[in-house]
Amino acid sequence: MALNNTYDARLVQQETAVGAGVQVLLLALIGTAIGMGPAGWLSGLAFAVATWAVLSRALHRSGLRSFGAANRVTLGRATLVGGVTALVADSFQSSPPVSLFVGLTAVALILDGVDGKVARRTGTSTPLGARFDMEVDAFLILVLSVYVSTQLGAWVLLIGGMRYVFVAAARVWPWLTAALPPSTARKAVAALQGVLLLLAGAGLLPYAANFAVAALALALLVWSFGRDVLWLYRRQRTTTSRPEQSPAPRPVPELVAG
Repeated sequence: MALNNTYDARLVQQETAVGAGVQVLLLALIGTAIGMGPAGWLSGLAFAVATWAVLSRALHRSGLRSFGAANRVTLGRATLVGGVTALVADSFQSSPPVSLFVGLTAVALILDGVDGKVARRTGTSTPLGARFDMEVDAFLILVLSVYVSTQLGAWVLLIGGMRYVFVAAARVWPWLTAALPPSTARKAVAALQGVLLLLAGAGLLPYAANFAVAALALALLVWSFGRDVLWLYRRQRTTTSRPEQSPAPRPVPELVAG
């Protein structure tokens, strides 16, 4: 039995190594196609190494016996995000081909809706898979906000940085880590961030329209985060005032749209 567990663990780890290899291959293809500079190469390779290291450690700690189809989709999406990261880093030296940038980002955004469905249909949903998916989403939004900020201003960085500020704040105020009730509105706002940032960064619209699109993305995100923080704060106040009850999170009508 121990031998089987060891073998499965090696097999799971091998998949992360294959993902890193595919990432390097994608970078080589992009580099050959556009003549990518050192900044693009270094950023893309750093992303590949960091993804492999963090995911390998997480898999080892979780003890998963199988990587799973849903995680493979997420890993493929992470590979595309690595390509987008390289293009954005390279854009500080030369403008990347818009078609390539839009293509990689669009496929990564489309696949965001695939891995969750695969996990549910195959019954392979895991906390690690959900966290992996969330981190890939967050990093893609951060990279896109960096790219759009070079065109519209540093204020766009608030879109990509807000989630990381929230995580940092949770270390100071642990009540921010409490479970939130399900929310269709929250999911919709999160999904729209990538779409709106891609639209603003694609250069297809006039400057004023791109500015308005990015401002809409930021406004929606501030509204969503603000609503969640307020809900968590009120829950914390209720729990503190009545510690004997310790109420569990319960849906609030305004949070559950649809």
